Amino acid sequence: MNDNLTPNSDSTIELIIAQERLRQARQSFNLALMTTTTCILISFAGVGLVLLGKANEGTITATGGLASTGYCLKLSKDANDRLDKLKGRVR
Repeated sequence: MNDNLTPNSDSTIELIIAQERLRQARQSFNLALMTTTTCILISFAGVGLVLLGKANEGTITATGGLASTGYCLKLSKDANDRLDKLKGRVR
């Protein structure tokens, strides 16, 4: 990184901060998306167990998967909101 100060160094620093926030928001969104996909697959496994007659295991698995999916969707929404806020600040 260039350590020389320029007249626009404040705007350069702001741009670097905005880029880092954008990177973090993207990573958060990607993590939430992967986790949500995993939780949905767990829910389907639970439904499959219920259909196979293993009701106790299936119910627990499906309930856990659905609860986790709800939390992951909240994380995804939060990451999306951060991206929207950042987009508004950059303009």
